[in-house]
Amino acid sequence: MILVNHFALMPASTVRIRPADRADIGDIIDIDAEATGLRKVDYWHELFARYGSARGRQQRFFLVALRGERIVGFIVGETRDWEFGSPPCGWVFGISVRRTERESGVASQLLAAICEDFRRTGVTKVRTLLARDDHLVMAFFRSQDMMAAPFIALERDLTE
Repeated sequence: MILVNHFALMPASTVRIRPADRADIGDIIDIDAEATGLRKVDYWHELFARYGSARGRQQRFFLVALRGERIVGFIVGETRDWEFGSPPCGWVFGISVRRTERESGVASQLLAAICEDFRRTGVTKVRTLLARDDHLVMAFFRSQDMMAAPFIALERDLTE
């Protein structure tokens, strides 16, 4: 086993990655709930309808990682074109791995798989957004050679 920035890499043969299917949603909900503390059942069913269907797979990707027959992680993203004047790029907006599988290379393999899908759509960059204080996720993406992008996320509180 090789350590890279505290994230262990295991042989790729230990995990199989494939497109998510409807039968995977329960496991995806469980993995997400373990990470976030929220069971977002409707959210994941709706997301699967948009990103997991065959018609959306040309620019939208919803992948799962399996160790044996058990789903141990997932990643969701899409190729977006010309938002805010930026060239087309791949966006990762969801990635999670079972707590028992962290530091085993699953997230790295999921990111590599979706990046290959992005390359097939013709893009040369991948981006994501994350909370500044999420040090675990920040460390993971930094270990994958991702760095600050030329864009700044801005927000406004709508409850005032």
